[in-house]
Formats: sequence, C-alpha cells, structure tokens
Amino acid sequence: MQTKLPKALANTAHGKKAADILSSCVHCGFCLATCPTYQLTGNELDSPRGRIYLIKSALEDNQFSPSSIKHLDRCLTCRSCETTCPSGVKYSELVGIGRELIENKRPIWQKVARYGLRQFLSKPALVNLTKPFTQHSAIQSPVIERLATKGRVLLLTGCVQPTLTPNTNHTTKNVLTTLGYQVEQTSQQSCCGALDHHTSASTTALIKIKDNLDKWLALIESGLEMIISTASGCGVMVKDYPTLFETDDAYYQKAITISKHTKDIAEFLVEQDLSSLPKKKVKIAYHAPCTLQHGQKLPNLVEGLLTKLGYELTPITDSHLCCGSAGTYSIFEPSTSKQLRDNKVENLTQSQPELIVTSNIGCQLHISKGTGIPVKHWIELLDCSAALMEV
Repeated sequence: MQTKLPKALANTAHGKKAADILSSCVHCGFCLATCPTYQLTGNELDSPRGRIYLIKSALEDNQFSPSSIKHLDRCLTCRSCETTCPSGVKYSELVGIGRELIENKRPIWQKVARYGLRQFLSKPALVNLTKPFTQHSAIQSPVIERLATKGRVLLLTGCVQPTLTPNTNHTTKNVLTTLGYQVEQTSQQSCCGALDHHTSASTTALIKIKDNLDKWLALIESGLEMIISTASGCGVMVKDYPTLFETDDAYYQKAITISKHTKDIAEFLVEQDLSSLPKKKVKIAYHAPCTLQHGQKLPNLVEGLLTKLGYELTPITDSHLCCGSAGTYSIFEPSTSKQLRDNKVENLTQSQPELIVTSNIGCQLHISKGTGIPVKHWIELLDCSAALMEV
C-alpha cells in the first residue's frame, strides 16, 4: 500500500513505523474472514483492511471523523488478522499509532470516562473495595510450603487478579512450589502497563513499563530464572515491550531481555515433569484467549497440555474468534461485546462440558456472565482441593 505521509510526520519514529506497516499491506482481504467485528456487521470499515485505510487517511490528511473513531474503537485488537495475514502486517502496532493520533479528537465525555477507568483500575485500594461484590474465584486450598530445589521465578500477580480471582495466583504459586521453585510475586501496584497503553495513555504506560524493566532486570541479574504470567493479556504486553522503544533507546535492550525471560504459565509448565500434580477426570471446554493464540503465537499449547494430563476436551467451533472481553472493550463497547460473548458461550457449551476453562482473567469473568457453567482459569484444575469442582 503506497503512502504519502506529511514530511513532518514521515521523519518521526511513529511515522516511519506506520509507513513500513502500511506498505506491507497488499489489500488481499484474508483478514476479513477472521475478524470478529466484520463477521457481525459486514461493514468493511469494521475490518482490519478498512481500519488500515482509515488510519492511512488520518496520517496522510489528518481526516478522522467521529464515525472513523467509532470504527476504530470497535476493533478488539484480538490480532486474529495477524495470524491470518500472509504478508505479516503488524496490525496491532498500527492500530496503536492510529488510536494515539485520534485520542485528542474524542468528545470530552469519552476522555473523562477513559481517564476515570484507568485511575480506578490502577489503584488497588479502590479495586479492593469491590471485593465483596465482584470476587469470582476465592482461594480454595492451603498454602504449600516446600524447600526450593530448582530456582527462582517471578509471578506477575496483576492489578485486579488478586482481588477478583485470587485462586489463580494462589494455585499457580502452589503448583510452582510443588515443582521445586521459589516463587516471588510482584505487588498489586506493579501494573504491566497494558491498561494505559491500550487506552492511548502512552506516557503513563511508559513510566510504569520502565519501572518494571528496571526492577525485573535487577532480579534477573541476581539469578531469577523466569517471569511467569497467568493472565495472557499481561503476558503479551510484557513480551511486546521491545516494540515500544526505538533500538537506540537504553530501555530497548532491557525490554528485549525481559521479553525473552517471560513465559505464560502453560509455556513454562510444558517443559516440566508434572507427574506429581493432581489430575481429575472431567469433561472441559477450553477457551483460548486471543492474547495467547494470536498475540503470543501459542496456539494449541494449553489444549495439548491438558490433554497430556488426561482431561477430556470438547471440540470448539470458531475457537479462533474473540469472546468479546478484550480488556476494557466490554465496558466501552458493551453491545458488540455481548454479541461476541453469546456466540462464544454457545460454541463452548454445545458439547455440554462440566467446566469451562481459559487462560486470562478478562475472558474468565466475561464468559462467566453468559453461562451457568463454572468458568475457571485452567491452572485451577491442578489445585489439590476437592472443593474446586463443587458447583
């Protein structure tokens, strides 16, 4: 795709990156077949190819109407199009540039709403006040204490996961301890930066990201073996840290190091001897989060691991499509989000599973609102507590 960016923009880092991404798109339209929002609306402006044209127009002519903002906001950034694209278009990076470009063009009420949500979710003291009303998965087993024989790992606890689904972090720590690892945890205040980054608060995001890079690099230099994420949304954000810095930035190499030392919990466990962990014979449906299968490029990883552990997995129609959660998407685009959730729940439950499991807290909470079947993080299957399967 040919571009004619204004010279003032073309010479900037964002302009050069945008031009490179735009030029890699060959208009083939393969992305339309796998885009969740295009499947719902049939409007090409709600497809990756259509949004690429909108961003191109905004970059070249500074033309971006309220309607254009609407179509760009409808994008889930699920990255299914990136999995499908034969040209390797880095669509998610281009959308980030486009969203940052339009942020100042938003109506004031949108700016206030987005700012307010960022402030609320980034303050654990406020989030924790909601615990009596919002907690989904309480801790269900005692803490396992065992002498570490293998090494140290850092568990990313997340901003809201300790409040809403604390059993995920608790079980993960027990599993890793059982396998012989010493587990350290980030504080609830240590946000990965995804919330700010995906709502175009890039300056705030970079402050948090640089702080993480400095702290985590020091731990790695002191012998930390791995950084482990149980929320695939946080995991893909950390793995993508290098894309946020220019190669001559001092933080670029730090980001490369941290990215290489970060793994999803399934990615880490697949290399371990899991014979000491409990197993249950139960029929489950697994929802693969977009951030794991498309963002981190780890399709079929959890499914293979669970099958190896002896679980019966039901087949899922359109398993590549988003459930509609997508971080704050379900809050700002509730109608589209609900449609996608209802479609996903129908596909997940068609084989009547006893349990639905996933790899991301956002998907877990979102899907649970659309079904009476229990929805858990898959790591909770390895919890020793018999209470896990009680419904």
